[in-house]
Amino acid sequence: MSGSVPQAELMRSLGRLVRGLSALFWGLPIALVISVQTAKMNFFTRFGVLPPVLANALLYYGLVQLGYFQKQERVWRLAVDRAKILALVMVGLSPFLYWWKMLPNVPHYQLAVAVLALSGLLFLLNLNNTLRRLAAMLPDETLRLETRLFTSVNVSLLLGILVVASACSILVQLRPPPMFLRLVLHFLGESSVVLLLLVLLLPIALTMALIWKVKEVIMASVFAETAPPPV
Repeated sequence: MSGSVPQAELMRSLGRLVRGLSALFWGLPIALVISVQTAKMNFFTRFGVLPPVLANALLYYGLVQLGYFQKQERVWRLAVDRAKILALVMVGLSPFLYWWKMLPNVPHYQLAVAVLALSGLLFLLNLNNTLRRLAAMLPDETLRLETRLFTSVNVSLLLGILVVASACSILVQLRPPPMFLRLVLHFLGESSVVLLLLVLLLPIALTMALIWKVKEVIMASVFAETAPPPV
């Protein structure tokens, strides 16, 4: 009986871990699409601030479920907590997408949306680090190798996006900006939605593939442990 209690607790934490991974897997594309739609399109206008808040709250829920797994592992817990803080920041700033669409010339709204975009990039970086920590605790060497590869590619892509975004922010402050820069900024402004989707599509797709792979390994391990022994 004493051995069954830890085993039952482990199964409950694994169940929550799988639910958390599922929430993150579906929450990433949902949050991206709804955030872009709220900021630029009219489809979700009648719902006000609710759609982006709920979409980002799904990501926070997924991380909360992940936090129940291996609470005694300090490095893993810190990685989850950092991602949770960024997810909370995204939830708190989500209403500004709707307010910015209604009043696009308000500087405070513009700043809040910019901070939200930065928080989203940092969230993806921390989520990849969290998944790498999770894979390190699972008994699958192939998964650990694939996780290191996927996260390395994703971190490089996201850091490149941060560098380009920072450079653009600095160049915008030039007075007066060069002609070529004004043309580039005009093009970016006209096609910002499409460019945002294209830029974030690959990092999010790689993160989703990694989440799915980790979830499959966990499910296979659980079914292997609970399967009856052969006769």
